Amino acid sequence: MTIQANVKQIEGIIEDTKQSACSSNKVTLICVSKYHSSEEAMAVYHCGIRHFAENYVQGLLAKKAAMPDDVIWHLIGPLQSRKVKEVINEIDYYHALDRIKIAKEIDKRATKEIKCFVEVNISGETSKHGLTKEETLPFIEHLAEFKKIKVVGLMTMAPSAASDSEVQEIFRQLASLRDQVADQQWMHAPCTELSMGMSQDYPLAIKEGASFIRVGSAFFKD
Repeated sequence: MTIQANVKQIEGIIEDTKQSACSSNKVTLICVSKYHSSEEAMAVYHCGIRHFAENYVQGLLAKKAAMPDDVIWHLIGPLQSRKVKEVINEIDYYHALDRIKIAKEIDKRATKEIKCFVEVNISGETSKHGLTKEETLPFIEHLAEFKKIKVVGLMTMAPSAASDSEVQEIFRQLASLRDQVADQQWMHAPCTELSMGMSQDYPLAIKEGASFIRVGSAFFKD
């Protein structure tokens, strides 16, 4: 399949899933373009996609230099302190905030407010970054001291080997935790968004209320 056909298929699945779930939720489709060239990313851009994500700082900076100015950039991988100053003013969203050390560095280096998702390791996998559910509210409360950080939502990843029901339960738990944060009515953390769902499980994420889905390989499959 061509990239154009893949985009059409993904957008169709999003709409069908929303209809079957009776959801009026706005779903922002992010193209995760890591492992792919700027030319391939531009092919996705020409299909109308404007949100792009990279896992690594150098990959994001290289793509941003090669692509139009109206792209909205998401960094979705963990950040090292020494890399913050290179990238923080080049992005619109950061999806993997889970350390106060990084929050301090963002606050120091950013020249604008950065929309952040706090990463939560709902599945408890040792291979994954992120806070536990129990750590999440105290962590977000602590972020109030950093004026350049706006907590727009929570992010998680489901295990690739999990069953559909297990994946949905993980996404359901993140949605519940998001509601708990939003109920605090913290000015620095409206926490209205959910960043969850990738190529293999984004329909399940949409059913559970995802508002940002991070899709990579489904854009570029043959």
